[in-house]
Amino acid sequence: MSDLLKLEKRGHTAIITFNNPPAHTWTPESLDYLKQLVGELNVDKDNYALIVTSDSEKFFSAGADLNRFNHDDKGLSFEFSAAFGGAFEALADYNGVSIAAITGYAMGGGLEVALSCDIRICEEQAQMALPEASVGLLPCGLGSQQLSWLVGEQWAKRMILLGERLKSAKALEIGLVSEVVPTGTSLEKALELTAKVEKQSPTSVRFCKELIQAARSGSIVDSYAKEREQFVRLWDTQDQKEGVGAFVEKRKPDWKNA
Repeated sequence: MSDLLKLEKRGHTAIITFNNPPAHTWTPESLDYLKQLVGELNVDKDNYALIVTSDSEKFFSAGADLNRFNHDDKGLSFEFSAAFGGAFEALADYNGVSIAAITGYAMGGGLEVALSCDIRICEEQAQMALPEASVGLLPCGLGSQQLSWLVGEQWAKRMILLGERLKSAKALEIGLVSEVVPTGTSLEKALELTAKVEKQSPTSVRFCKELIQAARSGSIVDSYAKEREQFVRLWDTQDQKEGVGAFVEKRKPDWKNA
C-alpha cells in the first residue's frame, strides 16, 4: 500500500503525492492507505496542514481504474464504493487545513479527492470532470454531494448529468478552485498557503473548520449558539493562552496544538 502514495513532511505540513502512474488511479488499497494516513496525521500534534498532489503535469488522478469495475460482483462494487467513501470522508474530516494542488487531469475519483479538501488550486493545464454516468456509473466518493455544495446545483448538474469537462479558467470562474497557477508551480503555491496555516492556532483552526462545515448539514441559526460555545471552549486549550499571551508580549506564538 505504501508504494501507492508517497508521504513527505516539511515542518508542520504533510505532503501526500499520488504514486500509481501513469494516471494515478485509485485502488481499494490506496484508498484504505489514504484513510490510514489521515488518521495518523490527526493524532500528530506537529501536523497542521496537508497537501495532496501529483508529480505528473498530465495527470493529477484519473480516478478509479475501470478494469476493476468490469465484473458482475456486487460485493466487490460495495467494497470499492466503501473504500472511496471511507477515505474521502476521512479527508474531509481531517483536523488541519487540507489543500489539493491539482496538476493535470482530475477525473472522477481524482476530482472527488480534491473536493474533499478545504482548498483547491490548480495548474493552468488542469481539467476537471465527474464523467461516471458516461460509463454507466455514478460518483461514489462524495462527489454528487460535495460538488453541489461547492459550486451550486446548476454546475454540478452540468458536470455530472451532462458529463461536462471544465478547464482551469472555468473552474476558477465558478469557484471550483480558488486560484490557477502556472504549470509546475502548484506545490510551491500550496506550500505558500500552508505557511500561512502555521501562523494560526491549530486548535482555533480545528474549531473554525467544524463551524464552517456545520452549515452543510444543519441550520445556520443552530450554529450561532455553537459558535459561542466553541469560543468559550478555547479557554480550555493551551493555544488560546499562548496566542493571546504572545500578542500582548509582542512575540511569535509557540503553538502546542492542544
